[in-house]
Amino acid sequence: MANTDPEGMDAVRMTWNVWPRTKVEASKCVIPLAASIAPICPHPDIPTLPYAPLRCKTCAAVLNAYARVDFIAKIWICPFCYQRNHFPPHYAMISETNLPCELYPQYTTVQYTLLPNPDPNNPSNAPQLPPVFLFVLDTCMIEEELEFVKSAMKQAIGLLPEHALVGFVSFGTQAQVHELGFSDISKVYVFRGNKEISKEQVLEQLGLGAAGRRPTAGYPKGLQNGYTNTGVNRFLLPASDCEYTLNSLLDELQTDQWPVQAGHRASRCTGVALSVAEGLLGACLPGTGARIIALVGGPCTEGPGTIVSKDMSEPVRSHKDLDKDGAPYFKKAVKFYDSLAKQLVSQGHVLDLFASALDQVGVAEMKVAVERTGGLVVLAESFGHSVFKDSFKRVFEDGEQSLGLCFNGMLEITCSKDIKIQGVIGPCTSLEKKGPNVADTVIGEGNTTAWKMCGLDKSTCLTVLFELSSTERANVSGSANQQLYLQFLTSYQHSEGKTMLRVTTVTRQWVDSAVSVEELVQGFDQETAAVVMARITSLKMETEEGFDATRWLDRNLIRLCSKFGDYRKDDPSSFTLNPCFSLFPQFMFNLRRSQFVQVFNNSPDETAYFRMLLNRENITNAAVMIQPSLISYSFNSPPQPALLDVTSISADRILLLDSFVSIVVFHGMTIAQWRNMGYQNQPEHQAFAQLLQAPQADAQMIIRERFPVPRLVVCDQHGSQARFLLAKLNPSATYNNTTDIAAGSDVIFTDDVSLQVFFEHLQRLAVQS
Repeated sequence: MANTDPEGMDAVRMTWNVWPRTKVEASKCVIPLAASIAPICPHPDIPTLPYAPLRCKTCAAVLNAYARVDFIAKIWICPFCYQRNHFPPHYAMISETNLPCELYPQYTTVQYTLLPNPDPNNPSNAPQLPPVFLFVLDTCMIEEELEFVKSAMKQAIGLLPEHALVGFVSFGTQAQVHELGFSDISKVYVFRGNKEISKEQVLEQLGLGAAGRRPTAGYPKGLQNGYTNTGVNRFLLPASDCEYTLNSLLDELQTDQWPVQAGHRASRCTGVALSVAEGLLGACLPGTGARIIALVGGPCTEGPGTIVSKDMSEPVRSHKDLDKDGAPYFKKAVKFYDSLAKQLVSQGHVLDLFASALDQVGVAEMKVAVERTGGLVVLAESFGHSVFKDSFKRVFEDGEQSLGLCFNGMLEITCSKDIKIQGVIGPCTSLEKKGPNVADTVIGEGNTTAWKMCGLDKSTCLTVLFELSSTERANVSGSANQQLYLQFLTSYQHSEGKTMLRVTTVTRQWVDSAVSVEELVQGFDQETAAVVMARITSLKMETEEGFDATRWLDRNLIRLCSKFGDYRKDDPSSFTLNPCFSLFPQFMFNLRRSQFVQVFNNSPDETAYFRMLLNRENITNAAVMIQPSLISYSFNSPPQPALLDVTSISADRILLLDSFVSIVVFHGMTIAQWRNMGYQNQPEHQAFAQLLQAPQADAQMIIRERFPVPRLVVCDQHGSQARFLLAKLNPSATYNNTTDIAAGSDVIFTDDVSLQVFFEHLQRLAVQS
């Protein structure tokens, strides 16, 4: 499986690329049958077709390259349900030599441009609904932070497409909705921060209630950029019209003026502000793509969604509090954000969260609303930090750097007869669409064959978990069907307002694993398996009380090695693993030590943040979060991958560690001394200057490509920030065993077991009879 582009145009990767026939055989494989798909990942070879797709009349699957076609009778046979479908008249010209694009064998993924239902009287007047960006800004912060966030917002508004609609809500002790359409003086609607408010009440108070915006009969007249002239366009204006008003409004905006008692936290009504924003967006035409962009600088202490009291002597909840039920506000806040999520999903709108503060702000509680709506999340220490500033700018940028934000996505999955879907882990919501392919066991967002993704972008990735329903072995003599099929249909609204449908159809082979295990082994994808195990572990840690992640992972790893390893019973020295599995134990070793499993030393907010990233990134990026990559730079060789081990540290090397959220450039002792003496500035030490520059240039390249923008840590051996590297390395040399340590290397002060010891234990347990 050593493919340079493992996902190809389909952007699908599976834990097993050959599937066992029965439920029993599948459970013996230990690692679940799962597929990771990036539904709208761009690829230069994907054709876009200007007509509507043909669907099977029984199972609604779309015509694809795996359908059997009878060119004489003009019939195609659906590979999923074997239904015979007649081609419509406009396909009359097809023949072996004249195929429509979707039947070409190389186009397993195609895109269709779907037309919205036009106005019957005037078909050219199909309203293209502009996207809406509603900024919700926290004003309870120090002057300096507020200045940072204001300048980021001004830059963002300048980057928005001219027709995009913009709205603005600010909040502190109370929530204020700014009427941007009233530019003579600034006009503001104020909502109390301490009580819950329903969508109807919000609309009523803003003058957008049923009475205020009764629709005219028939097709609305006076459609100004897709909106009726009354109502909501007092608050949501095209970016080009309100840029000046908003900039001057931001210039005048002050930090929250309510007095804060000594020893108390500021009164911050994040929950009410988000309810008001969601209510305001509820007045838009249905089908409008909209994002609430929440900029939060501290914890909610007022009204619904409160996570901590105002008294400073009470700290924000920790993991220990959550385990011991010592977080009095947690469940209530999660329940509030859960209902906010449901309302947003029903409207098709997204919540993005940009949180910057030294303490926690409540990401753990808000996670449900961000993840269910497919929102973006960025956690930084300050609004002045590059992690926030550069990430925020990327959201609005166009061209090469664009994230490719899309709206109103829906994923539907069709699969062959014996395959059932347990659920999806990732940024989406189950639409509870039942069908024969729905499994009884639910993992993540389940009980459905269709999912809503209010927001999605080029890199959004979902994990689908499958199970098999067949218990008896199918009749394997020739006549049985050797191939299984999966089809992923993703419809979404492009940033220009066009509706697209992307269809990916993949096939894999069934094998009778009771007869031959070899084919199964060759089809194992170690990276995908490691990431899927990490995602399931994170989900179980959040949803199952008292779940022991380390034991669960260890048990599964031992079972896997017992099943697929080669060994003589009870003889650990005879144990070997096929190369298709040889990296997997190392992934599990690093997963056990990662921030996904070891939550000690991380706040619940950080853990929630890391898990949201793990669940939405592609396999390659997620694998780096579990097992960071390490590159070594030295005088006598070009840059090369190094072992993620403390022995890779050497006085005359520079190391570059990439763990997705942070990038560390680590200078060995000698290199640091030479640099401090300024050798790199002397003409005869040109090579040294280049050596110092190389890892910095590579780090910048990674930073440019990635969202959220990672934190860059530049440190020296034995310096205080060296901990960012040491924490990720295999502790093969600790203070206990420093006998064979190389000069200029390092030791790690830890009692954690090393990879070597982990392997020895694994071998001993795997061969036990």
